[in-house]
Amino acid sequence: MVDRLGFSSLYLSLSWGLFSLLSMRSTDLVESSSNKFEPQLLFVKREPLLRYQVLTDIFAVDFISVKKRFQLNYVLVSLRCLERIRLVLMTDGLTSIASVTKHYLSANWLERECWDMFGLFFGDHCDLRRILTDYGFEGYPLRKDFPVTGYLEVYYDDELKRVCLQPLKLTQEFRDYEFRTPW
Repeated sequence: MVDRLGFSSLYLSLSWGLFSLLSMRSTDLVESSSNKFEPQLLFVKREPLLRYQVLTDIFAVDFISVKKRFQLNYVLVSLRCLERIRLVLMTDGLTSIASVTKHYLSANWLERECWDMFGLFFGDHCDLRRILTDYGFEGYPLRKDFPVTGYLEVYYDDELKRVCLQPLKLTQEFRDYEFRTPW
């Protein structure tokens, strides 16, 4: 796709109206800001040369030492060009992110997963609730500031014949995440 549009297939930063395209080895990477994200998404979906009409994945990465610590990645596929593109949106975790469920129906569960695991809030999502953790679960387990051992211990009680929860008591130090790790 990139060669047909006249771009170099090596690392190239190109100001292309709405966004900049960084061509990578097998996946094209598009970095975005939150106010330009929806127009970019609609452009790559509706442009006749591109036609990225399949959203295959949404995933987040937590960079704890950066101000906008969450990198939200949208992986789109063009069946017309047989190409894959990754739209990248950086966010701080406090601001609302525009939901793309009205453009891609497959985003429903993927956005719910990002909400459940990272706490990234999608503002106009129709059904934003937890899908991978229990209803009473507190916190977001894939954030780097989440304790490795969690807050509760889950065990099965033979006398009560049910699964029970109790607050976790650790005798050792190092329960919290150490920001200055030696490695």
